[in-house]
Amino acid sequence: MTKSVSFIPCYDFSTTLNATYLKQILPIMARHNVAANPINYAIWYDYVAGNNAKLTEVVNKLISQQIPIDSEISIELYKKHVCNASLESFEKINEHIQKVIAQASISINDTYKKAEITNDSFQKKTLVLENISEATDIKIVLQEIIQETQSLAATSQAMKNKLDEANKEMELLRLELTQVRQMAVTDGLTGLLNRRAFDMTLAEIIEQSEPDKTYLSLLDIDHFKRVNDDYGHTVGDNVIKYVAALMKKYSEDHHYVARYGGEELAIIMPNTSEDKAIEISENIRSSMESSRLKRKDNNQPLHKITLSIGIAQLQAGDDPESLVIRADSALYQAKETGRNKVVHHHNQ
Repeated sequence: MTKSVSFIPCYDFSTTLNATYLKQILPIMARHNVAANPINYAIWYDYVAGNNAKLTEVVNKLISQQIPIDSEISIELYKKHVCNASLESFEKINEHIQKVIAQASISINDTYKKAEITNDSFQKKTLVLENISEATDIKIVLQEIIQETQSLAATSQAMKNKLDEANKEMELLRLELTQVRQMAVTDGLTGLLNRRAFDMTLAEIIEQSEPDKTYLSLLDIDHFKRVNDDYGHTVGDNVIKYVAALMKKYSEDHHYVARYGGEELAIIMPNTSEDKAIEISENIRSSMESSRLKRKDNNQPLHKITLSIGIAQLQAGDDPESLVIRADSALYQAKETGRNKVVHHHNQ
């Protein structure tokens, strides 16, 4: 949720989406006796939107342990999981990079100074050699030159070793930075793209793709609240992960699978025919319908869990919000007409 440029929390500006979130957030806050102030709202916004897995995990743990989420806990949640999630990681990496650069710079400067001193000494000894005739004196001066040359070579080798070490450290830091950036766009629960990555990807795809060859599929787990109420949030999380696995299984390599928010997921399907988009969505739905899930702790079967899916086709003049609205409209139609079905916006 946090942008890596400024680390200031940013939110989706879709009026429709935020109105939906509002209807979910306020009752939850009231149920847990949480004051409706801006800090608390930001926490529960992230919780409902499902784009901050660590926050969701901590809040669910507090709820399961029946720990009151008072103002002190809320402020800590806000500071740690809303404002500072990415900042701390990036600051640590940046600090380490600066240390490595500083150490390498010191090593280079030391070697440069040593080379300057040695060069001055060589020049002086050259003048001495030009003005002496005794073989013994010449031998002494040459021995001094050899010693200084060996000393410079040792210093140069030490610098090379330090630079090699710094290079290895920088490579590790580059890998760590890549991982942090990956975490910033990955949903912690499912491993799918998170909401922020979904928004960015959808905008890019719409800008780059031809109309009529791109589809958006929105999936919602039917009666998911009942799953949480009957079996608890841990089982609910496992159900979401199972659906995510089905989506990855049936989608194609050039598709983008994301957790859109809570129990709602999405697939962006560029360069895809209408038949293929419907086939993929139907495969996911039917596979979920035929699945017989069990609890891990006692092996007891869960009640039948199904999916409702809405599909919309990219049209000329679309922006992300208009495409999402049509897919969401199709999803709403699927739910209103019995659930456990795929509805294409064009077929309404």
